[in-house]
Amino acid sequence: MSVPLLRLEHIDKSFGPVQVLTDVSLDVPAGLVTALAGDNGAGKSVLIKCVAGIHRPDSGRILWEGRPVELHGPRDAAALGIETVYQDLALCDNLDIVENMFLGRERQRHLQLDEPSMEESAHRTLRSLAVTTVSSIRQQVRSLSGGQRQSVAIAKSVLWNSRLVIMDEPTAALGVAQTEVVLDLIRRLADRGVAVVVISHNMNDVFRVADRIAVLHLGRVAAVRPVGQLDHRTVVDLMTAGRSDRLPDPDPAR
Repeated sequence: MSVPLLRLEHIDKSFGPVQVLTDVSLDVPAGLVTALAGDNGAGKSVLIKCVAGIHRPDSGRILWEGRPVELHGPRDAAALGIETVYQDLALCDNLDIVENMFLGRERQRHLQLDEPSMEESAHRTLRSLAVTTVSSIRQQVRSLSGGQRQSVAIAKSVLWNSRLVIMDEPTAALGVAQTEVVLDLIRRLADRGVAVVVISHNMNDVFRVADRIAVLHLGRVAAVRPVGQLDHRTVVDLMTAGRSDRLPDPDPAR
């Protein structure tokens, strides 16, 4: 078997007396969408923050292309090509699309902002992802719809040649049409060879976009299976009870 882009081995994480993650092992292959499902408090957000460099695991290993790495902060994660799109999107309403995509990473030429270069890169990235719903890359973010904002946030994450994009509830509060746009965008990322991890409580969206589903229950991995081996009821069983009679052998190939 080929080495996965990201491998988590026996990750433990606690905050004081509260054990949040226990012996979590998970592979994240390139070119596939891995959905991370679990009830509130299952440890999903803490797990992705360990991968994003925000939290350091208490024990266990993070391997990138088979090599152990230590992530001391988000910059270390970004240097590997790991980008995270959080639910609040971290976009500035008073800035336009280009300014948001390059926020904190502005290009300069002769001690001035290199506006033409940034505009061209932003336009090329949006075009490569088939984001065609924005009228101008100089449009202020405050004027965008929810789906357009999510598209800009995703485009921002791949602008820097990211290899793993993590998305936290990417379709939350979106309408049907906007949700379809975002899910199609997620599939295009995977088709380009990017590894995608999606956290979502919406099982319809999970089964629409994911190649495989990893279920967390009380900080432990309950199962990791290809989406074709699961159904809605089984995933809900795993989320709420950590097991399912419909899945008699829960021992997954990570």
